[in-house]
Amino acid sequence: MALLTRPEQYNIKDSNIALLGSDIEKRVREHAGDHESAWDGAGVEPGLQIWRIEQFNVVAWPKDRNGSFYDGDSYIVLNTYKKTPESESLSFDLHFWLGEHTTQDEAGTAAYKAVELDDHLHGRPVQYREVQAFESDRFLSYFPRFVCLQGGVATGFQHVSDAPPPDVRRLYRITLSPSRTLVVREVPAEGKSLVQGDVFVLDKGSAVSQLNTQKSAGIEKFKAAEFVQSLVSERQGQCNVTVYDEGGTGVGVFLAEFGDDIVSLPQEESADETTTVPVLYRLSDASGQLTFESVAPPALSSLASDDAFLLDDTRHPVHAAVYVWIGKGASLNERRLAGQYAQRFLYDHHGAEQVSVPIIRMAEGDETSAFVKALGG
Repeated sequence: MALLTRPEQYNIKDSNIALLGSDIEKRVREHAGDHESAWDGAGVEPGLQIWRIEQFNVVAWPKDRNGSFYDGDSYIVLNTYKKTPESESLSFDLHFWLGEHTTQDEAGTAAYKAVELDDHLHGRPVQYREVQAFESDRFLSYFPRFVCLQGGVATGFQHVSDAPPPDVRRLYRITLSPSRTLVVREVPAEGKSLVQGDVFVLDKGSAVSQLNTQKSAGIEKFKAAEFVQSLVSERQGQCNVTVYDEGGTGVGVFLAEFGDDIVSLPQEESADETTTVPVLYRLSDASGQLTFESVAPPALSSLASDDAFLLDDTRHPVHAAVYVWIGKGASLNERRLAGQYAQRFLYDHHGAEQVSVPIIRMAEGDETSAFVKALGG
């Protein structure tokens, strides 16, 4: 009897994120047939729609679990909205999100299916590639609470409100996004997960502890307390809650859970606040080889409808991203492979340092405000 093996984990440093033309694309086509039924109701009215990739299939995510994601999975998220209340047409933001431990098959399927949904919506969505822990603020803004948990379709998963089994600890890192979304990330329950500036919640089932580090913000402490109370409420109050402030009475009880050798929490490296100027490139495959030609100045007036352009804004201190702008006259390959080309650019120009930043693709006429602002508009 042959042993079952877990599918290969996706490596975000792979330059071919879309995996177009690969065996994965062929297998996705075989599973979906000529038509993807999941898209039948996609983008027909304002609202948020989420699908998870399961064995090459696109499966609708329950609405009551919107905002909960698992690090072993890949998802597609469509935000349909009107730019103004009076607008007669709909606009779209299309994201595919890759968990840290998603498989290569799942990542490839999500990327391919995002292109397919983009085609279904006639190329009108602004398309985002999102990587766990590097999500765009636009993505996080959809959720009052964004929760990222360990597990997934291939390994099993739990609800955040479920009490962990006996002798199992769960540690959550609590932060706020620039859009004020509460971000809850399950992290390894070990000392090196504790960093200065954030709030941490240790869940032992019958006991829940909150640690406020010295440099954590008041709003983070308040929101973390709300999160803790939601756990208690879901468990009908059958657990004790203790709040510790770093440097205060009793905090050693919390830190002792991670080893007595912890004396002080390390300071996480902060982003470089230096103002930087983004770099604009003309993207072309006309010669048969992909080329990136620097264009100056990086301005809206430098864009041309017959081409595709890449704006490297990875050094932005808050909203680092790579933008791909597709002119109306760009080639079919440039339109369909834009995400893959941008990933290759990150791989070649920035390596592991910036390879996970959001990739944002847009068509001429559907530019995001962040893109326009980066080009001085």
